Amino acid sequence: MEAVVPAEIGELSWGVKHYNSYSKERGLRMNLDFVEEARERAAVRAILSVRATIYKARMAKAYNARVKPRNFQVGDLVILKVEASGPIGKLDSKWEGPYKVTEIVNAVLYKLQQLDGRNIPRTWNVANLKKYYS
Repeated sequence: MEAVVPAEIGELSWGVKHYNSYSKERGLRMNLDFVEEARERAAVRAILSVRATIYKARMAKAYNARVKPRNFQVGDLVILKVEASGPIGKLDSKWEGPYKVTEIVNAVLYKLQQLDGRNIPRTWNVANLKKYYS
């Protein structure tokens, strides 16, 4: 059996034959320029992120200043926003009721009851309720 010499030993690879240290150096210097540009872009993104955070905080503060807290107690009379399950005309009432608050599930969810004692089957969000003044 005859010994076989690996191709890497007998023949140079394309990369070794065509290696040019000048072009390699030039490519590295171009990459250094790109690194500086990438750093500048990252700095701009960081500044924009801080500005966006400040903007969001200002918008939240302005919104929270306008929000009217709605707190109901058990036994309060409320009116309920009409669900748009069917066509609603221009002159139709947007609110129905009054209903009586029977249970406070949490800060924003309430269980209601009609004045004749029948329970309303689900909980209602405070956004759909208004205090009823008789």
